[in-house]
Amino acid sequence: MPGILALVGDRALCADIERIAAAAGLAVVRVVEPSSRQAWLGAAAVVVDRAAAERCARRAWPRRGRVILVGATEPDADDFRAALAVGAQHVMQLPAQDTALMSVLADVADAVYPATGRGPVVAVVGGHGGAGASVFAAALASAAAEQGDALLVEADPWSGGIDLVVGLEAEGGVRWRDLQLRSGRLAATALREALPRSRRLAVLSADRGGGDIDAAPLAAVLDAGSRGGSTVVCDVPRRATAAAETTLGSADLVVVVTTAQVRSAAATEAVARWVSAHNPNAGLVVRGPAPGGMSPAEVAEIVGLPLLAAMRPQPRLAVVLEHGGLRLRRRAPLAVAAGAVLALLQAHPGRALP
Repeated sequence: MPGILALVGDRALCADIERIAAAAGLAVVRVVEPSSRQAWLGAAAVVVDRAAAERCARRAWPRRGRVILVGATEPDADDFRAALAVGAQHVMQLPAQDTALMSVLADVADAVYPATGRGPVVAVVGGHGGAGASVFAAALASAAAEQGDALLVEADPWSGGIDLVVGLEAEGGVRWRDLQLRSGRLAATALREALPRSRRLAVLSADRGGGDIDAAPLAAVLDAGSRGGSTVVCDVPRRATAAAETTLGSADLVVVVTTAQVRSAAATEAVARWVSAHNPNAGLVVRGPAPGGMSPAEVAEIVGLPLLAAMRPQPRLAVVLEHGGLRLRRRAPLAVAAGAVLALLQAHPGRALP
């Protein structure tokens, strides 16, 4: 696959470029001059300093897209003249504008490794404590991974780590603490390759020690996963944080999980009002048992959300989660409910619940 040509003399600048390109999943080839017209035109992008830009202009290399001029100081008139001469589309100062360069290279990576189309984003939130939202989010992502690529994202920093739910806690890869991103865009392929994975399911989990997750990096992760064609499932905390509300607003569907009890329904009704204020495309999953005999339809009427799925209790679920993580059997209640939500999402794409 084509990499990035770096015609940059300063070693510190080159180190910055290589670091940012690696995060975007792109290789960097350092050269003094392109070896040929094919090398110049065939690179995914070309990064030059002022001196290299002036040399390339004198050589009259053909105009091409994705040429970036970088420098260690704030650009001046000479930098912009050199950029104009070589046809550079961007002039950047590093490391001050490393986020901007990351966004540009993420676009380059997406062009080099094109996805088949955007995937849906689903937010899952509990209607009350102990509703089972994290487990349902894991089941939904696992079911989606049976049909294609899926990304499970944990937005609750105090949940203990959703990698434990799916049995990936021992797998190497990036967690939230490792993801050094302030804003901007992430390359979809690079993100997926960096995360712990089980076949077609990739997982970004929180740290064991807590610590808030910022809204901007979370939005970048959701966008990258969706652009990469994955079904993105996000486990959202039941707290009005910027990260939670960013996720709710970004989702194609919000799934609220509750149990079939009067007090649970009352608590979930308040959560449903909060959710609906950020995204009207929300629905309810009701988990059994029902000690007082409440039906899922009665719970949905109290809560004020359409019923997406109802599921009976799943035997030995707690034992399974303690020994190796969630493994879905095809006819298990979790698998059936997750399949119903996915089928609805596929039948009514683009924020359109019936």
